[in-house]
Amino acid sequence: MTHYDVLITGGTVVDGLRTPRFTADVGIRDGRIALIGDAGPAEADRVIDARGLVVCPGFVDLHTHFDSQVFWDPYCTISGWHGVTSVVIGNCGFGFAPVKPADRERAMLTMERNEAVRATTMAAGMPWDWETYPEFLDSLERTPKGLNLLSYVGLNPLMSYVMGLEAAKSRPANPAEREEMARILGEALDAGGCGFSAQLLGPNTVQRDYDGTPMITDTMSHDDLVFFAEVLRSKGRGFIQVIGADRELTERLCEASGRPVIWNALVLAADQHGHTYGEYRDVIRWIDEANACGHRIFAQALTCQNNYEFSLDEWNLFDSIPAWREVTMGTAAERMEKMRDPAHRSALKASFNPRRTVVGATVTAIPDLVVAEVGRVDLEEHVGFSIAEIAERLEAHPIDAMLDIAVSDELRTRFVTPPQKIDMEAMREVVNSRFALPGVSDGGAHMKFVTLGRYPTEFLSLLVRDNELMDLEQAHWRLSAYPAMAAGIRDRGFLKEGAPADVLVYDLDRLRVLPSERLHDFPAGDWRLACKAEGYRTVVVNGEITFEDGVCTGATPGRLLRHGQST
Repeated sequence: MTHYDVLITGGTVVDGLRTPRFTADVGIRDGRIALIGDAGPAEADRVIDARGLVVCPGFVDLHTHFDSQVFWDPYCTISGWHGVTSVVIGNCGFGFAPVKPADRERAMLTMERNEAVRATTMAAGMPWDWETYPEFLDSLERTPKGLNLLSYVGLNPLMSYVMGLEAAKSRPANPAEREEMARILGEALDAGGCGFSAQLLGPNTVQRDYDGTPMITDTMSHDDLVFFAEVLRSKGRGFIQVIGADRELTERLCEASGRPVIWNALVLAADQHGHTYGEYRDVIRWIDEANACGHRIFAQALTCQNNYEFSLDEWNLFDSIPAWREVTMGTAAERMEKMRDPAHRSALKASFNPRRTVVGATVTAIPDLVVAEVGRVDLEEHVGFSIAEIAERLEAHPIDAMLDIAVSDELRTRFVTPPQKIDMEAMREVVNSRFALPGVSDGGAHMKFVTLGRYPTEFLSLLVRDNELMDLEQAHWRLSAYPAMAAGIRDRGFLKEGAPADVLVYDLDRLRVLPSERLHDFPAGDWRLACKAEGYRTVVVNGEITFEDGVCTGATPGRLLRHGQST
């Protein structure tokens, strides 16, 4: 009698390849899918009754920042709670390799502000048993993982390693530096790096170094960037992720590299970094035309309701506004002192426009922010009211109203954006555009403000089930097989006999995103904003069950996916 490690019976199979759904059993043996069909009389170590449930491939998240978190959180949550079984780390040019031992502390500080994860947390949770990029991949391979990881080579650490931090921020590379960086990038690609990434948001960037200065790639020479693309051409593999690149530069990167580019981001309004990148129909038209001309460009689409929860003790996503950046630098005590200062208040008011969306809080303006929680009883009268309403009642400027409450509350006041309404017909155009990949989860970044890692659950429940923007067959191709293909992952993102068994079983009717909550589960006493999901019955990674009804099993079958090598 045939034996399986796991046998999923009677489910509705949506295989990720846009095959019409069908009812079948899925048998898993030795980490791979051994059967899709009728299992007949068979034995299994574990049988999962999937009648009335969807059986599909695990989701592939191309845009995460779990470069440090994976070392203390094998499941890269919140992504792991939302059906993601493979992630790509090292986005936006950020990362931790190569890094010289003497520069480790500075590398962690560099990531502290833009990812809202404290350097002390990273220091407590990371093993730092590497210097070079190949050694970093080896460390990831040794680390227990609950999902699969693929990794870009971030240009920030690479350029800092060769040029030095201050030089890399202030000038182009010289010929000797270019040659050495090409050698290191080539070595990283040979070891399994999937390409390189860069954030190109300019000197007014909203994602900054801990000292308030732009990141290296924000102001790097475009000629240096194109030079890195030429390294990919010489290797004949890999791909590029960029955020903030204009269309001309993006096409230059395609021409120089001959490789795909993942372009961030296709958005209806503005993304979590405060950028619209042009009207969405114009962006879709450009990417269609670029692909027709031979430039392989994929647009990552922001499909979540883009909302925020924050308190001013650690908030940094107003950083593109100099006056706000100044008052939100430093410790909570230092911030409060500046927020009390009349000169700083005047500067904030000078930058204030009640009708303009504030960069950073991209879905609302300051007057529309709502006070959701306070730490002092005498401030509870403000809870549930917008800044505009409070300012009117107090006969105060909105900036004064907001800061008076926050400072008197020792910056514990939690502000939230009001409920957002997605233009579903516009979203229908975005998610069905030919080269759109759902995502921009930023998993592992902005950890105290946003929870965009929930995007697969929201995509299926809100966009597909509730609003019928596409059918399930198309949705699972977009969430799994299409991003896997774009990333050069050859054998994942779909259900097929012989493929690695990254499989989900879920109840579409029950699928939903749970309310956000603050979790104090990071090293060194750090916290994060997170939200879990309901409706996922079983998550299987490489043939082993990692979650059952939202409860982690403790299994860590995840693998390091070395690009260009067998997975």
